[in-house]
Amino acid sequence: MIDIHSHILPNVDDGAQTEQESIALAKAAIKEGITKIVATPHHKNRTYDNYKSEIKYQVSVLNDLLSANQLSLTVLPGQEVRTFGEILEDYENGEILTVNETKYILVEFPSDSVPQYATQLFYDMQLSGLVPVIVHPERNRELLQNPETMYELILNGALSQVTAASLIGKFGKQIAQYSEELIDANLTHFIASDAHNTTTRPFHLREAYEQIRKKLGVETYFQLLENSELIIDNMNVNRMEPIIPKRKRKKLFGFF
Repeated sequence: MIDIHSHILPNVDDGAQTEQESIALAKAAIKEGITKIVATPHHKNRTYDNYKSEIKYQVSVLNDLLSANQLSLTVLPGQEVRTFGEILEDYENGEILTVNETKYILVEFPSDSVPQYATQLFYDMQLSGLVPVIVHPERNRELLQNPETMYELILNGALSQVTAASLIGKFGKQIAQYSEELIDANLTHFIASDAHNTTTRPFHLREAYEQIRKKLGVETYFQLLENSELIIDNMNVNRMEPIIPKRKRKKLFGFF
Protein backbone atom coordinates (compact mmCIF):
# COMPACT_ATOMS: atom_id res chain seq x y z
CA MET A 1 0.00 0.00 0.00
CA ILE A 2 1.16 3.53 -0.81
CA ASP A 3 0.32 6.67 1.15
CA ILE A 4 0.61 9.85 -0.93
CA HIS A 5 0.00 12.43 1.83
CA SER A 6 1.75 12.50 5.20
CA HIS A 7 3.60 14.74 7.62
CA ILE A 8 6.30 12.28 8.58
CA LEU A 9 9.30 14.62 8.22
CA PRO A 10 10.52 15.78 11.63
CA ASN A 11 10.34 19.39 12.84
CA VAL A 12 9.20 21.04 9.62
CA ASP A 13 5.49 21.68 10.26
CA ASP A 14 2.67 20.49 12.52
CA GLY A 15 3.49 16.84 11.90
CA ALA A 16 6.29 14.83 13.53
CA GLN A 17 8.35 17.08 15.78
CA THR A 18 11.37 14.84 16.38
CA GLU A 19 13.20 12.01 14.67
CA GLN A 20 11.76 9.64 17.27
CA GLU A 21 8.25 10.71 16.31
CA SER A 22 9.11 10.12 12.65
CA ILE A 23 10.33 6.64 13.54
CA ALA A 24 7.11 5.98 15.47
CA LEU A 25 5.08 7.08 12.44
CA ALA A 26 7.17 4.84 10.21
CA LYS A 27 6.54 1.83 12.46
CA ALA A 28 2.81 2.59 12.47
CA ALA A 29 2.82 2.90 8.67
CA ILE A 30 4.47 -0.49 8.31
CA LYS A 31 1.83 -2.04 10.58
CA GLU A 32 -0.82 -0.56 8.27
CA GLY A 33 0.81 -2.34 5.33
CA ILE A 34 2.29 0.81 3.82
CA THR A 35 5.53 0.26 1.90
CA LYS A 36 6.00 3.73 0.39
CA ILE A 37 4.94 7.05 1.84
CA VAL A 38 5.12 10.54 0.36
CA ALA A 39 6.31 13.20 2.78
CA THR A 40 4.20 16.27 2.07
CA PRO A 41 5.10 19.10 4.47
CA HIS A 42 3.00 22.25 4.32
CA HIS A 43 4.09 25.09 2.07
CA LYS A 44 2.61 28.61 2.18
CA ASN A 45 0.35 27.48 5.03
CA ARG A 46 0.35 30.00 7.86
CA THR A 47 3.93 29.99 9.19
CA TYR A 48 5.14 26.97 7.22
CA ASP A 49 7.33 27.37 4.17
CA ASN A 50 9.09 24.18 3.10
CA TYR A 51 10.96 24.45 -0.17
CA LYS A 52 11.82 21.76 -2.72
CA SER A 53 15.56 21.48 -2.07
CA GLU A 54 15.09 21.39 1.71
CA ILE A 55 12.40 18.71 1.52
CA LYS A 56 14.48 16.49 -0.75
CA TYR A 57 17.40 16.74 1.67
CA GLN A 58 15.19 15.98 4.69
CA VAL A 59 13.67 12.98 2.89
CA SER A 60 17.14 11.62 2.19
CA VAL A 61 18.12 12.02 5.84
CA LEU A 62 14.95 10.31 7.02
CA ASN A 63 15.39 7.38 4.64
CA ASP A 64 18.91 6.88 6.01
CA LEU A 65 17.52 6.98 9.55
CA LEU A 66 14.83 4.41 8.74
CA SER A 67 17.39 2.16 7.08
CA ALA A 68 19.65 2.41 10.11
CA ASN A 69 16.70 1.29 12.24
CA GLN A 70 15.94 -1.58 9.83
CA LEU A 71 12.52 -0.20 8.97
CA SER A 72 11.26 -1.31 5.55
CA LEU A 73 9.55 1.91 4.52
CA THR A 74 10.57 4.18 1.66
CA VAL A 75 9.88 7.90 2.00
CA LEU A 76 9.29 9.85 -1.22
CA PRO A 77 9.44 13.64 -1.60
CA GLY A 78 6.36 15.80 -1.94
CA GLN A 79 4.70 18.96 -0.71
CA GLU A 80 1.24 20.14 0.36
CA VAL A 81 0.90 23.58 -1.19
CA ARG A 82 -1.67 26.07 0.06
CA THR A 83 -3.21 27.55 -3.05
CA PHE A 84 -1.77 30.93 -3.99
CA GLY A 85 -1.61 32.91 -7.20
CA GLU A 86 2.12 32.47 -7.87
CA ILE A 87 2.29 28.66 -7.73
CA LEU A 88 3.42 28.38 -11.35
CA GLU A 89 6.06 31.06 -10.94
CA ASP A 90 7.47 29.39 -7.85
CA TYR A 91 7.33 25.99 -9.56
CA GLU A 92 9.40 27.35 -12.45
CA ASN A 93 11.83 28.83 -9.91
CA GLY A 94 12.37 25.41 -8.33
CA GLU A 95 10.57 26.09 -5.06
CA ILE A 96 7.52 23.85 -5.55
CA LEU A 97 7.81 20.08 -5.23
CA THR A 98 5.33 17.76 -6.90
CA VAL A 99 4.46 14.23 -5.73
CA ASN A 100 7.72 12.30 -6.14
CA GLU A 101 8.72 14.91 -8.78
CA THR A 102 5.92 13.84 -11.12
CA LYS A 103 3.34 16.01 -12.89
CA TYR A 104 0.97 15.75 -9.92
CA ILE A 105 0.89 18.50 -7.28
CA LEU A 106 -1.02 18.41 -4.00
CA VAL A 107 -2.90 21.67 -3.47
CA GLU A 108 -4.79 22.75 -0.36
CA PHE A 109 -7.65 25.25 -0.18
CA PRO A 110 -8.40 27.34 2.90
CA SER A 111 -10.70 25.37 5.18
CA ASP A 112 -13.74 27.58 4.60
CA SER A 113 -13.52 28.63 0.95
CA VAL A 114 -12.32 28.04 -2.59
CA PRO A 115 -10.32 30.99 -3.97
CA GLN A 116 -12.08 32.77 -6.83
CA TYR A 117 -8.98 32.39 -8.98
CA ALA A 118 -8.78 28.58 -8.50
CA THR A 119 -10.41 27.70 -11.83
CA GLN A 120 -8.05 29.91 -13.84
CA LEU A 121 -5.05 28.82 -11.81
CA PHE A 122 -5.82 25.14 -12.36
CA TYR A 123 -6.30 25.79 -16.07
CA ASP A 124 -2.90 27.51 -16.27
CA MET A 125 -1.26 24.72 -14.28
CA GLN A 126 -2.60 22.11 -16.69
CA LEU A 127 -1.38 24.11 -19.68
CA SER A 128 2.06 23.93 -18.07
CA GLY A 129 1.83 20.15 -17.69
CA LEU A 130 0.86 19.98 -14.02
CA VAL A 131 -2.14 18.15 -12.63
CA PRO A 132 -3.60 19.72 -9.45
CA VAL A 133 -4.74 17.25 -6.78
CA ILE A 134 -7.09 18.88 -4.28
CA VAL A 135 -6.37 17.48 -0.81
CA HIS A 136 -9.12 16.81 1.74
CA PRO A 137 -11.96 18.53 -0.18
CA GLU A 138 -14.41 16.83 2.18
CA ARG A 139 -13.26 19.17 4.97
CA ASN A 140 -13.74 22.38 2.96
CA ARG A 141 -16.80 24.37 4.04
CA GLU A 142 -17.60 25.75 0.58
CA LEU A 143 -17.26 22.39 -1.14
CA LEU A 144 -19.45 20.76 1.51
CA GLN A 145 -22.18 23.31 0.97
CA ASN A 146 -21.80 23.56 -2.81
CA PRO A 147 -20.86 20.17 -4.32
CA GLU A 148 -21.42 21.65 -7.79
CA THR A 149 -18.19 23.62 -7.29
CA MET A 150 -16.30 20.39 -6.70
CA TYR A 151 -17.92 18.86 -9.76
CA GLU A 152 -16.78 21.77 -11.97
CA LEU A 153 -13.19 21.58 -10.72
CA ILE A 154 -12.95 17.84 -11.40
CA LEU A 155 -14.79 18.11 -14.72
CA ASN A 156 -12.18 20.66 -15.80
CA GLY A 157 -9.27 18.32 -15.10
CA ALA A 158 -8.35 18.51 -11.42
CA LEU A 159 -8.11 15.40 -9.24
CA SER A 160 -8.76 15.06 -5.51
CA GLN A 161 -7.71 13.08 -2.45
CA VAL A 162 -9.94 12.20 0.49
CA THR A 163 -8.47 11.62 3.93
CA ALA A 164 -8.82 8.14 5.40
CA ALA A 165 -9.84 9.48 8.81
CA SER A 166 -12.66 11.49 7.22
CA LEU A 167 -14.07 8.41 5.55
CA ILE A 168 -14.29 6.38 8.76
CA GLY A 169 -15.94 9.16 10.74
CA LYS A 170 -13.09 10.69 12.72
CA PHE A 171 -14.14 14.20 11.64
CA GLY A 172 -17.85 13.56 12.14
CA LYS A 173 -20.73 11.83 10.40
CA GLN A 174 -21.41 14.56 7.86
CA ILE A 175 -17.84 14.62 6.60
CA ALA A 176 -17.82 10.81 6.47
CA GLN A 177 -21.04 10.91 4.45
CA TYR A 178 -19.67 13.52 2.06
CA SER A 179 -16.45 11.53 1.63
CA GLU A 180 -18.45 8.55 0.44
CA GLU A 181 -20.51 10.76 -1.84
CA LEU A 182 -17.36 12.13 -3.45
CA ILE A 183 -16.08 8.63 -4.15
CA ASP A 184 -19.47 7.43 -5.41
CA ALA A 185 -19.74 10.45 -7.76
CA ASN A 186 -16.24 9.87 -9.20
CA LEU A 187 -15.06 13.14 -7.69
CA THR A 188 -12.10 11.74 -5.81
CA HIS A 189 -9.24 9.60 -7.03
CA PHE A 190 -7.01 8.90 -4.03
CA ILE A 191 -7.30 7.89 -0.39
CA ALA A 192 -4.41 8.99 1.82
CA SER A 193 -3.73 9.32 5.52
CA ASP A 194 -2.64 12.94 6.03
CA ALA A 195 -1.04 11.42 9.14
CA HIS A 196 0.58 13.89 11.54
CA ASN A 197 1.30 11.65 14.54
CA THR A 198 0.44 8.28 16.06
CA THR A 199 -2.13 9.60 18.55
CA THR A 200 -4.57 12.27 17.36
CA ARG A 201 -3.83 12.10 13.62
CA PRO A 202 -2.72 8.54 12.76
CA PHE A 203 -3.05 6.65 9.47
CA HIS A 204 -6.42 4.80 9.46
CA LEU A 205 -5.60 3.82 5.88
CA ARG A 206 -6.23 0.08 6.10
CA GLU A 207 -9.59 0.65 7.83
CA ALA A 208 -10.65 3.21 5.23
CA TYR A 209 -9.82 0.92 2.33
CA GLU A 210 -11.67 -1.94 3.97
CA GLN A 211 -14.73 0.26 4.37
CA ILE A 212 -14.53 1.21 0.69
CA ARG A 213 -14.34 -2.46 -0.29
CA LYS A 214 -17.39 -3.36 1.80
CA LYS A 215 -19.61 -0.36 1.08
CA LEU A 216 -18.55 0.89 -2.37
CA GLY A 217 -17.35 -2.28 -4.04
CA VAL A 218 -14.23 -4.20 -4.98
CA GLU A 219 -13.76 -2.36 -8.27
CA THR A 220 -13.63 1.03 -6.57
CA TYR A 221 -11.34 -0.39 -3.90
CA PHE A 222 -8.79 -1.63 -6.44
CA GLN A 223 -8.99 1.51 -8.59
CA LEU A 224 -8.13 3.72 -5.64
CA LEU A 225 -5.34 1.41 -4.51
CA GLU A 226 -3.90 1.39 -8.03
CA ASN A 227 -4.12 5.16 -8.38
CA SER A 228 -1.71 5.64 -5.47
CA GLU A 229 0.79 3.46 -7.33
CA LEU A 230 0.21 5.22 -10.65
CA ILE A 231 0.67 8.72 -9.27
CA ILE A 232 4.14 8.13 -7.83
CA ASP A 233 5.21 6.59 -11.15
CA ASN A 234 3.92 9.62 -13.09
CA MET A 235 1.34 7.54 -14.93
CA ASN A 236 -2.19 8.52 -15.89
CA VAL A 237 -4.56 7.54 -13.09
CA ASN A 238 -7.96 5.87 -13.24
CA ARG A 239 -10.72 8.44 -13.52
CA MET A 240 -14.36 7.97 -14.33
CA GLU A 241 -16.88 10.51 -15.62
CA PRO A 242 -17.76 12.75 -12.67
CA ILE A 243 -21.32 13.48 -11.62
CA ILE A 244 -22.81 15.97 -9.19
CA PRO A 245 -23.27 14.15 -5.88
CA LYS A 246 -26.77 13.80 -4.54
CA ARG A 247 -26.74 15.16 -1.03
CA LYS A 248 -28.54 13.04 1.52
CA ARG A 249 -29.00 16.07 3.71
CA LYS A 250 -29.74 19.53 2.45
CA LYS A 251 -28.38 21.44 5.41
CA LEU A 252 -24.99 21.08 7.08
CA PHE A 253 -24.12 22.10 10.61
CA GLY A 254 -20.87 22.35 12.55
CA PHE A 255 -18.71 19.96 10.58
CA PHE A 256 -15.48 21.02 12.21
